Amino acid sequence: MPHYTANDGCALYYSESGTGLPVIALAGLTRNGADFDHVAPHLSVRLIRPDYRGRGQSDWADPSTYSIAQEAADVLSLMEHLGLEKAAILGTSRGGLIAMVIAAVSKERLLGVALNDIGPEIADSGLDLIKNYVGRNPAQKTYVAAAEARAQLLTRFKGVPMARWIAEVEAHYSETPDGLVIRYDPKLRDAVLAAGAQPAPDLWPLYDEFSDLPLALIRGANSDLLTVETANEMARRRPDLIRVDVPDRGHVPFLDEPEALAALHQWLEKMQ
Repeated sequence: MPHYTANDGCALYYSESGTGLPVIALAGLTRNGADFDHVAPHLSVRLIRPDYRGRGQSDWADPSTYSIAQEAADVLSLMEHLGLEKAAILGTSRGGLIAMVIAAVSKERLLGVALNDIGPEIADSGLDLIKNYVGRNPAQKTYVAAAEARAQLLTRFKGVPMARWIAEVEAHYSETPDGLVIRYDPKLRDAVLAAGAQPAPDLWPLYDEFSDLPLALIRGANSDLLTVETANEMARRRPDLIRVDVPDRGHVPFLDEPEALAALHQWLEKMQ
């Protein structure tokens, strides 16, 4: 399995497929490269999917290193490992925040950025939901039960077939005789709660670092994390922003919706 070594010696997993424009796909907080299974067949690029430290097939580490700053450094280490001078980033949720940090410290390494349901301001309601589940195994004992629970609980999503929910839970939990187990270090919870105890930084200056880079924003029309007001301000600051609000989706769109694919293809064309 392909791994690389971070600047502190942590062994981190990644996968890659395809050829052409290098796009590093960065997943959500507790998730892994499987986040992009649905969209990967629709992108004619060299798609590189790392698992963050403590998630997926990467090594667990000191929980104090489960930070956006360290994860941004890990992405830059991956680029060095692959010999990539520049790459585009497709960032889902936390992945978009990592892209903002990279833009602030190493903007010259970026070809462009696409943000999936994330911006410089995060709604408190969405944060509260994250704090409630992070680091905890689901109550359901089987993939089918967990998929059915998602279909019932995630009311901001409409028209999602059960097969999609099953694929989601299979990608992010392990089914054991004792029930479902998260595929990440439970101590990620400690890092998230510790970060939440600090005053939230102003991320707008980091967003502004995307200036002159091809930029796309894909937002779930029913998102409880990225408000319409924040998305509107992002568009105001970047009149050339490629923006779509995907109907019947909350946080986060799967990215293979027609609206999301149209935005991604337009974004990719700007970097060809």
